[in-house]
Amino acid sequence: MKAITKRQSEVLSYIKAFIDDHHFPPTIREISEYFSISVKGAYDHVKALEKKAYIRLDNNRSRTIEVLDSDGASDRTIEVPILGNVAAGLPLLAEENRDGSVRVPVDYLRSGEHFALNVSGDSMKDAGIMDGDVAVFRHQQVANNGDIVVAMVDDAVTLKRFFKEKNRVRLQAENPAYPPIFTQNVRVLGKLAHLIRTYE
Repeated sequence: MKAITKRQSEVLSYIKAFIDDHHFPPTIREISEYFSISVKGAYDHVKALEKKAYIRLDNNRSRTIEVLDSDGASDRTIEVPILGNVAAGLPLLAEENRDGSVRVPVDYLRSGEHFALNVSGDSMKDAGIMDGDVAVFRHQQVANNGDIVVAMVDDAVTLKRFFKEKNRVRLQAENPAYPPIFTQNVRVLGKLAHLIRTYE
């Protein structure tokens, strides 16, 4: 990689921080506004970073800046569909329709298919899962004791810690205000893989 100027380094740091915070890259206009420079000035800095192989652009689309590592590999993200809501309190019917999507860095997820759900409720707060979070799950139908899973119980979906007992399954909350759910009719939909929180 070629050396970059102080301002180009600042622009690169801003792009990385923006992607970390928002899970997608900034536009040229957002870069220009952040640094109080013209759109052309921001574009020139971005093009210089691309020429020096620090980033990759797709000039035909907005928000397509990809940060490259020292080997020229991409800080790639994948688009994970949001499939509705999941209750972290009492079970809540999940809407089996796509409700937007989130972008998650590839390095944060293992192989397999993933989906995301909006968390509602506070029954998992002691596990650090809060109302309003977006929980990303690896699609799988099996779980080990202690795994945090999204599971279907009586046509409703809930987020709990999974424990298999002798002749039933215990879905345990991480908040003493909520009793465990004991059931023989449970279907695991996915295991928690990543959590996204937005600070207002």
